[in-house]
Order: sequence, then C-alpha cells, then structure tokens
Amino acid sequence: MAAIQGSPGPFYHSDPSHHTYEQLQASGIEVKPLPEGDLEAGTLIVPQNAGPVYNLVHVVDRLLGPGGCPWDQEQTHSSLKKYLLEEAYEVLDAIDSENLEQLQEELGDLLLQPLMHTQMESRDGGWDIDAVAQGITNKLVRRHPHVFGDLSVADASEVLKNWDRIKQEEKGGEPKSILAGVPKGMASLLRAHEVSKRAAGAGFEWQDIEGVFNKLREEESELREAIAEGNSTHIESEIGDLLFTVVNIARWSGVEPEEALRRMLNRFTERFMLVEKAATKPLRELTAQEWDDLWNASKRQLSASPQTS
Repeated sequence: MAAIQGSPGPFYHSDPSHHTYEQLQASGIEVKPLPEGDLEAGTLIVPQNAGPVYNLVHVVDRLLGPGGCPWDQEQTHSSLKKYLLEEAYEVLDAIDSENLEQLQEELGDLLLQPLMHTQMESRDGGWDIDAVAQGITNKLVRRHPHVFGDLSVADASEVLKNWDRIKQEEKGGEPKSILAGVPKGMASLLRAHEVSKRAAGAGFEWQDIEGVFNKLREEESELREAIAEGNSTHIESEIGDLLFTVVNIARWSGVEPEEALRRMLNRFTERFMLVEKAATKPLRELTAQEWDDLWNASKRQLSASPQTS
C-alpha cells in the first residue's frame, strides 16, 4: 500500500477483475482501476492480493492518515478503551440472542478496535497489524506443542497445565505471586473468579462447599453488624467480603459468576419491561400487592417463551 499525502482521493486497485475490487465498490468506497502515469494526491493503492481483512486495514489507514477523519485522528490508546469494552459487550448480546447475522456485524465492529490501535502505532512509526498477528501466531504454536510438536496430552485439563507451564517459562520462571498477571482492569466479578481459582489452585481452599456456605453466613453476620454501626467504610468492606464468598460458591458449583449475573440482569430487565407495559397506572403509584402480581405475571409470561434465557 502507498498513501500519498494531500487531499482525500479514491482507491486505486491493481486488478479490477480481483474479487476485492467488487467488495470495495459494494461497500460504497470509490475504487478505480490503477491508471497509467501519475496518481492523484491522497489516493490509496490496494494490492492485488489484498483480502477483506487487509482492505479494512487500508481503510483504517486512510481514516488515520493525511486528509482522513478528524475524529479518528484525535484518538489515543486510552481514549479507545471504552469502545473496546462496548463492542465486546455487544458481541456478547448478539451471542445471547442467537442472532448470527447480528453476531457477524458486531464481530466486525469489535475487529475494528485492535486495528485502530495497531494502525495508530504503524502511523507513528511503531508496530503494525502484521507484527501483532505474527506475535500471536508464534505464541499459539509455542503453547500448543501437542498440536504443532510431538507432545502428547490426555485431556483439556492437561492442555491448560502445559499452557501455564510454557507461559511461565516464557516470562522467565515462576512469578513473584500466584496472583501476578490477573489484570486489575478486569470486570470485578471476572477478576474475583480468577483470583479465587488461582488461590484455590495454590491450596487456599475449603474442604467442601459447606465450608463456603459457613463463610457466607459469617460474612452476612459481619455485614449486619457493620450496617448497625452505620460505618460506611466498614459496610463497603463487608459487602466486598460477602460478594467474594458468593463468587467462591459459584466456582465450587462450576458456574461463571459474571455470566450468571449477566443472565440474571437480562431476565430482570425483560420482566421489568413487561411490568411497565402491563401496568395501568404510573409505577410509583402501584401498591406492593400490585407490584407482586405484575411481577409474577411477567415471570409466567417469560417462562412460557422458548426464548427466555
């Protein structure tokens, strides 16, 4: 690809018979056959062997480059963080809805995010998408010796053990802490689950799930005491302890707490919206009995639907 500084111009393709030529046109992008002689300023050449992914890379380059989009050009790695999370959650929604067409679209939106980060670095003289792709390719090959080497494994559990061993070797041996590497920026329930798993793997564990329930009752009692004291700092601490204990119950039960809470919130939202629709007067005017009746009716309605999650 060659980007020429100047005002915005069309794409020029080296082979109009190539399938990517029609793909670019179909997406609404102005694309022309490669002309003889000098090119217009601001044009972008699409190589003959470019596939859809590299077409997208070129589009991102055009947005970030001279004469591109002012909004895109103002972005930084930090400013894009929220969009990465938003797009990831929209992918989860599409998976939950089992809408494959929507999933395809949302995966495209999500794919744009790493490309923005990589091409910003490329624009500024750093690494690019090829370096990122090569890095993850090398990592996958190294960490799957049972696929790309001569190592034999019995099951998925052994695969994970080998993965962790190879990962530690890559990082120079055992970490200073078994909890090192758990990102602090993870969603709190996800982080709590991962911390819980690692601590349990090191031997910090109850003998059975009944011990976790005993801990739950202990934490509930301590929270009640903190609430009675009215100390907000103490209350916050005890609520954290209680939530972490619930995460451990989920782990013992083989349940992902983040997924469990997300599905519960989906159910709650659906039920609440049905209550809003069925209510014959403002919600604030409903009596406790009316709330109860409407809520139970919404549960019955959703339980009869095959789409209920």
